[in-house]
Amino acid sequence: MCSEILNGRITVKILELPVPESVKQALIKLGISELYPPQEEAVKLGVLDWRNLVLASPTASGKTLIAELCAMKHVLEKNGKVLYLAPLRALATEKYEELRKYSSIIKPDGKHIAVGISTGDYDSSDPWLERYDIIVATNEKVDSLLRHRAKWMDDVSLVIADEVHLLNDSERGPTLEVVLARLMQTNPDIQILALSATISNVEEMAEWLKADYVTTEWRPITLKEGVLLHDEIQFKDGESKKIEKEGKNPAISLALNTIKSGGQTLIFASTRQSAVNIAKKTAPAVEKILSRSMKRALERVAGNIMEAGERTRISELLAELVKRGVAFHHAGLAGGHRKIIEDAFKEGRIKVLTATPTLAFGVNLPARTVIIHDYRRYEPGYGYYPISVLEYKQMCGRAGRPKYDKIGEAILIARTADEADYLMENYVLAKPERIWSKLAVERVLRTHVLATIATDYAHSEYGVYEFFSKTFYAYQYDVGAMKHIIARILKYLYEWEMIEIKGENIYATHFGKRVSELYIDPVSAVIIRNAIRLKPKALTELSLLHMVTHTPDMRPLLRPYSSELDDIAIFMEDHRDEFIVEVPSEVDDRMEYEEFLGEVKTAMVLKAWIEETSEDDIIEKFKVQPGDLYRVIESAKWLLYATHELARLFEDNEVPSMALELMERVEKGVKKELLPIVKLEGVGRVRGRILYNAGYRTTDDIKNAQVEDLAKLPSIGPKLAKKIKGQVGGFVKKETWRRLGYMEWKQKALTEF
Repeated sequence: MCSEILNGRITVKILELPVPESVKQALIKLGISELYPPQEEAVKLGVLDWRNLVLASPTASGKTLIAELCAMKHVLEKNGKVLYLAPLRALATEKYEELRKYSSIIKPDGKHIAVGISTGDYDSSDPWLERYDIIVATNEKVDSLLRHRAKWMDDVSLVIADEVHLLNDSERGPTLEVVLARLMQTNPDIQILALSATISNVEEMAEWLKADYVTTEWRPITLKEGVLLHDEIQFKDGESKKIEKEGKNPAISLALNTIKSGGQTLIFASTRQSAVNIAKKTAPAVEKILSRSMKRALERVAGNIMEAGERTRISELLAELVKRGVAFHHAGLAGGHRKIIEDAFKEGRIKVLTATPTLAFGVNLPARTVIIHDYRRYEPGYGYYPISVLEYKQMCGRAGRPKYDKIGEAILIARTADEADYLMENYVLAKPERIWSKLAVERVLRTHVLATIATDYAHSEYGVYEFFSKTFYAYQYDVGAMKHIIARILKYLYEWEMIEIKGENIYATHFGKRVSELYIDPVSAVIIRNAIRLKPKALTELSLLHMVTHTPDMRPLLRPYSSELDDIAIFMEDHRDEFIVEVPSEVDDRMEYEEFLGEVKTAMVLKAWIEETSEDDIIEKFKVQPGDLYRVIESAKWLLYATHELARLFEDNEVPSMALELMERVEKGVKKELLPIVKLEGVGRVRGRILYNAGYRTTDDIKNAQVEDLAKLPSIGPKLAKKIKGQVGGFVKKETWRRLGYMEWKQKALTEF
């Protein structure tokens, strides 16, 4: 059964819906009194009667409300649990905040609806999540929970899969696909609600999920797509519009035209550097048209950026641009800075935001005008290539702010008349590509085959094939197309002692089961095991740091620039005896040698980090951006934890303690001596070093210190001194607390003045 949105309809009121009265009243208080057309169609197709549904409609057309209505039905009428799948941590946090508005509703058992979130720690079943009714999690976290056979998962009656078109993504898609297949296998009665803005082959996806579907281009804000050539926009509907030229760059002219009419602009650039450059070029012009009150507000936002994390050249540049009403946004930014920028843009303070395309698949940041500055993307090693229509349509979906704009414009920038024709035909007038499963790749499939056996979802080769026959890939191609890959993976797992075969039955070994639980690639596990068994005589911190960079789970590496190659090669030769694998020959295999240099550079960055090299110096020396640094830190931390666990499994006497200590140092970015004090909340690597150098080298030193002396230290102050002292204990007189309170008030007053 399917439904296309048609003109001419009878509006459905919220009060008429078959949902609990408390939900209706909560929505009416929020100003929601009737359904949008896509929502009406979803209700007509029985989504509130537990039927599976794929809802493919543009951004801001009301998909989230349908998800919320279904969630409330399951919690209040079925006593079920709801699992909300999000592809990114930032998106999971955003959805969690949205769903918390229902926390005031009381369930039949007299308790309030509880909303929880879990996005990290892949080596846990998170039993604490059992007390929540709605659980928001990333796809990877849910995959991990399924591997740990979390008992509370049996109570899940509704799964909401957000951004389901990402099945098409080679990195994120396979995990989502396996999670949905696994949930359908373990609970055939579970309701699945799949949400997306763009799916061209929605019928195919719906058939796989045994679902009905709603597909529409309706949106509450009219979307106008077009191409800008020089100073004229040619729209999809045949209309055209002249813009006032504000310089040589047409994108900047269009952005300024939008600001002057009271709107905001989102500019998509092909690379991080391009996003930064466009922001820098746009800022002077935007600054000229900002009001004094807006400039004061932006000063405060800039101040927040400087206070979030270590001061670096990137944070200083970002803060300086924000003062002028412009910002850039990409994966290289620190998470704290991205959040500040996102909030300021949502509040209408930042007028122009330049971003890489990753933003189109992330948090919801709509703008009146979306500008696609370059339809090509740069991929290291491959050069420039045109983006897909699907990616273009995702970016277009950000055009138009609900409640603020009647029309949203998505504009491609052309340099010539020929290019303008090409863009109109191949993007504006084109249909998005079909969604294709990306599961049948050995690198991707390997971990899921092991998990299928290790978690007892299959006990034979036939059982493995049977499970994968339920995937979207098998639906599109037939499971036979991946049998030879699965067979090769099973052979690999057997040879490396992760599975054992008894007759026709297959079982995971202790090693294989632990690898699956640790959520690492089996190849990474083999590298770690070999390092534990065949460790070099000179086992050092660098040995373990390089080991984790040598694993596939650390990809992508921090690629060396040509100017760095000689320095890295010299470092590599100086430390050759510490590496757990042989250094490849530059003559025999140039590509393998360059890959190895990337591993060494990544290990060098981690080594600099734990030796307390400042973030700014690391950025400058290694040409690495904060977001990439934090990604490498997070990956190294997890792989060192896995090393600790596997070394314990193999009863090694040396590696477990060494890996655990190194993991803690990587997490905090400190030398060994700072570990006791950086565990205190509010004390990071910079403040930890300040305390240590001032003579406070243990928690006992801090416990016995005068709290006023702590407060006088740089970057500590009275507020943090009180917090630190409270954590370590120790007697503090009431008069001292009062004096600290006065110091805190005085410091705050001086700062605000």
